[in-house]
Amino acid sequence: MKTTFCLVLCFLGLSWYPVYAMPGRDTENSVPPRQEISLNFATGGDTNMVEFFENHIGPAFRAKYPHIRINVVHTGTGDDGSRAIYTKWKAQLDAGRGDWDMDAACVNQSVMEDLIKNNIIVPYVPQLSNARYVNTPASEYSLGADVKGYVVPLFQSQVVLAYNPARVSTPPKNFNELEAWIKAHPNKFGYNGVVGGMSGVGFTAGWLYAKSENYRTIAIGPYNTGITGTWPGIIKQLKDLPVVITQGNAGTLDMLNRGEIDMGPVWVDMLLLWKSDGRMNPNIKMTLPEPGLPGQPMYLVVASKGKNAEAARLFCDFMADPAVQAEFVVGKYTWYPGIDPSAVFAKCSEESKKLLFGEISPEEIAQKGLALPLAPYMTEMQRVYAEVR
Repeated sequence: MKTTFCLVLCFLGLSWYPVYAMPGRDTENSVPPRQEISLNFATGGDTNMVEFFENHIGPAFRAKYPHIRINVVHTGTGDDGSRAIYTKWKAQLDAGRGDWDMDAACVNQSVMEDLIKNNIIVPYVPQLSNARYVNTPASEYSLGADVKGYVVPLFQSQVVLAYNPARVSTPPKNFNELEAWIKAHPNKFGYNGVVGGMSGVGFTAGWLYAKSENYRTIAIGPYNTGITGTWPGIIKQLKDLPVVITQGNAGTLDMLNRGEIDMGPVWVDMLLLWKSDGRMNPNIKMTLPEPGLPGQPMYLVVASKGKNAEAARLFCDFMADPAVQAEFVVGKYTWYPGIDPSAVFAKCSEESKKLLFGEISPEEIAQKGLALPLAPYMTEMQRVYAEVR
């Protein structure tokens, strides 16, 4: 609890003092010890992101670089968590501060355009020894913004429909079948709306894609305000359904596990992690209805005025190592790799690959794994959702 409190104080800009290694002597070699560096790292996303960095990546990184200590700060879920990081850095930029108190961060796609436009982050990837593996589409474009060189995608995740096969004998193959199932089974479908977690945002986008039949324009562009006129009716159709609004990504999983709902959109990695940890009914299955549901990467970015720029690059380079992604991203957390998948899967166990693709094949992911809306469309979708009654 003390650690969490101190990290929150740090993020809020209150008094905090880093810990350094005590000076000492090596009488045999006469080499002074390296000064300990505290790398301050913020992450958005669900609580599993904090567990990932604190319990797995932090110790593994420190084993390779003993003089660098990782301080992890959790800023919240969904867009709000990433927006908090942007807001913190932007305030320090506007105040003219030279040394920002957050060196690097893990953010989602929604803030990338603002981070780059305001020169808050730097294009550090070409300086990495593992830069050649940062070659996926998500490493080049994000919601229409050119992010090449600025990001190492930590992972690529995917929203799926999770369901209890004891109560859902035939899962819906498309959104029309899903709509009919929800009407026939009131309050047995749950999602978190468009706040508190991106699984609900992704589901709402998938509904919009299916009902508008305009995925390519909404997700790829070009931006055209003329297509949004039908959105209030489409969103009202969704909000009129007899569903349960859950408390975020974890809330949907929790209600599925307790049997309070029979189906809902979840992140595939969170579902598999909960099952492997014994927190989820092992019989819960997943499916991807036509035309698909969105996925998204989480990005590692480096501040333009962080105190420990070199340590931040070393940390991101560590995460761009295929062996590290194979062991932790795929093996421990069942995410899809963020970097070159062929290089990562070459180092994965057969067990890891079977777990990841046991119910939804790579071909299905390639066909029905969609992108989130372009940033202005995303904002408009969330606005309409909030206003429609």
